[in-house]
Amino acid sequence: MILLKKETLDDGRVYLAGQPENVCSRVMEVILNGDVVEDARITGGCGGNTQGVTCLMKGMKVDEVIGRIGGIDCGGRGTSCPDQLSQLLKLYKDA
Repeated sequence: MILLKKETLDDGRVYLAGQPENVCSRVMEVILNGDVVEDARITGGCGGNTQGVTCLMKGMKVDEVIGRIGGIDCGGRGTSCPDQLSQLLKLYKDA
């Protein structure tokens, strides 16, 4: 995961954008309100799956999302779109 942008919005929420690696999706975006995922979007990848993952993580705490979707593998790649999303959240936490 390559962090493309981290921006604190005027209302205090945080916008993250990242370029995933070794998966079909091209860009991942997350808006955080404190330590809670408020919104997320994945561009590219398997449409139904990426929409489902982003929808399910709304309202979840960052650590819970990382714990649930981190390490998921897709087709033996050693990563997946959900895993890459967890990597974006880890980059945020480690900054």
